[in-house]
Amino acid sequence: MTKYVLPDLAYDYNALEPHISARIMELHHDKHHKAYVDGANKTLEQLAEARQKGALDGAGTLERTLAFHVSGHVLHSIFWQNLSPKGGGQPSGDLAKAIDKDFGSFDSFKTQLNKTAATIQGSGWAALYLEPLTQQLIIGSIHDHQQFVFQGSLPLMVVDAWEHAFYLQYVNEKAKFFDALWNIWNWADIGERYAAAKSAKLSLKGAVG
Repeated sequence: MTKYVLPDLAYDYNALEPHISARIMELHHDKHHKAYVDGANKTLEQLAEARQKGALDGAGTLERTLAFHVSGHVLHSIFWQNLSPKGGGQPSGDLAKAIDKDFGSFDSFKTQLNKTAATIQGSGWAALYLEPLTQQLIIGSIHDHQQFVFQGSLPLMVVDAWEHAFYLQYVNEKAKFFDALWNIWNWADIGERYAAAKSAKLSLKGAVG
């Protein structure tokens, strides 16, 4: 059975300061993200054991648990790569052109992503997607890790709005955390994800006018 693995960070815990503290990065990566990896692997083992015993009455519950943990693992893995101590500024090239086309301007895109993150109720994420049917960029919110996603769309840029991502440093002023992220967004990584996502095809003929 292939197991999920906690990826190493590409930078030190303190590399994103003052925007994200070293203590938050350590706890967020080593404790919270690791818990999703461990939870996914444990759930896979439980599903395998249930299949072997022919006791699959609880398979639906285990599959929902697996979706929660795997989605948390995927989103956090993207989030770490979306950030860089040498980040900030604005994107360039095809990604910049697509943002202008689909959102009107970079400032409009920035405002919408921040507002989406700030208005999430409870735990969740804001995300920039490439929607493959129309090949346009869209922003959406994610409840927990796996609900309210655009099916078939690939996340390019994700904003962690769970309290563990910011509370030790920003307390209840989460909007300041979302503003701070614009100083460390890794546009090279996000641009590479956009280029890769453009090749995704759902092959749903007649689904777009």
